[in-house]
Amino acid sequence: MTTLGGRERVIMEAPTFLEAAMDVPSDLGEFLKSRRAALRPEEVGLTPLPTRRRVRGLRREELAMLSGVSVTHYTRLEQGRAAGASDSVLTAIARTLRLTDDETAHLRALARPSRRTTPSRPEHASASIRQLLSAMPGVPALALDRRNDILAWNNPGHALLAPHLPADAPESAATRPNLTRMLFLDPEYRALYRDWPTEAVLAVASLRQVTARHPDDQRLTDLVGQLTIHSDEFTSHWKRHPVRTCTSGVKHLHHPTAGPLNLTFETLTLPSPSGQRLITYTAEPGSTSEQALHDLTQTPPTEQRFIPRSAER
Repeated sequence: MTTLGGRERVIMEAPTFLEAAMDVPSDLGEFLKSRRAALRPEEVGLTPLPTRRRVRGLRREELAMLSGVSVTHYTRLEQGRAAGASDSVLTAIARTLRLTDDETAHLRALARPSRRTTPSRPEHASASIRQLLSAMPGVPALALDRRNDILAWNNPGHALLAPHLPADAPESAATRPNLTRMLFLDPEYRALYRDWPTEAVLAVASLRQVTARHPDDQRLTDLVGQLTIHSDEFTSHWKRHPVRTCTSGVKHLHHPTAGPLNLTFETLTLPSPSGQRLITYTAEPGSTSEQALHDLTQTPPTEQRFIPRSAER
């Protein structure tokens, strides 16, 4: 049981079948099937036969032919037996499936999983990272690990993203917030995003990439298992295998005290093998968002008053 912001939430252990769903061979096959099903024969220059097709999208033999790969070899890939798959084969399949750069990199990660052991112990933000966060008193910022656990945040970052949680929540692994978990399971954090459906797809797309790069990370497996159990929306997105890197852009928020905010975010990856990164939020100069953000960040933490969404109605 984990306590977040005075609320007790039961964290269920992912069952064995969910751990199997995270298995790389299964993910490789399902990813290829999902992209093959998304292509119609006429989109790739094939003339559909008048007979009724039993599968949606391209057949295995059609994709193999277009890619210049034997049907047997491609079938082995969909079965998760990727040993011996050359760069040229993976490139040809990616080109035929019209994969994006992110999706192509994801295909390679699934076909050639990392063999190094990933430590599953909780991580911590270094003293220098904490010092850097404190040195940005007017810029909301936070440090994340690759699982999207919040390792540290400055006062503006806390006030912007999670004023309903204790400021010291990231200090303990037992209470540490996770942005992906909060997006699907925390009503207050979910309500922060004016375009929640888009944020949900981006979160799942990012998590798909991370799990492919770190297939032996038990904490990642547990996170996916928990979200699959508790969120039908997450499960629906996860099954579609979205893949996308999103390191910058604009977040459209509705803050409980600052109101509507349009903020530019930037992600800075730290030079370490752990995958830690910093995220900062800024507003366009002269905009109403800049003034609202300034008012929010200049308010001392002890004077900030969080109004629960339920109390606003």
